[in-house]
Amino acid sequence: MKSKSELTPLQVEICLNRGTERPFTGKLLGQTHQGIYRCVVCHEALFQSETKFESGCGWPSFFEAISKSAVRYLEDHSHGMHRVEIRCGHCDSHLGHVFNDGPTPTGLRYCVNSVSMCFEDQETGEMIEG
Repeated sequence: MKSKSELTPLQVEICLNRGTERPFTGKLLGQTHQGIYRCVVCHEALFQSETKFESGCGWPSFFEAISKSAVRYLEDHSHGMHRVEIRCGHCDSHLGHVFNDGPTPTGLRYCVNSVSMCFEDQETGEMIEG
């Protein structure tokens, strides 16, 4: 697990302070390779590439977490809205939010800050930080 001093200022803002990166700026938004999306802080598996889809919202979107324990859900009433915040189920790092406007089979859209994840390429084993 990375310590706070090992995280970039943007990673600290998003993962520890519940911030949001600007839309359409994340390095993992256009990632199309096969592999696993992991928490950038603890490297626990969060999402499989097969569940990623293009939602047009500006952040990587997934319709299903890799397991029931991978993601933790919290009510979020910030900014005058009611949303469901998602956090890493292992280290509690902020990931983004989940919405009920996704595709089948789940109908969910996990809207995730690219910078809160790293991607492990299935073919090369390379780890790319968002």
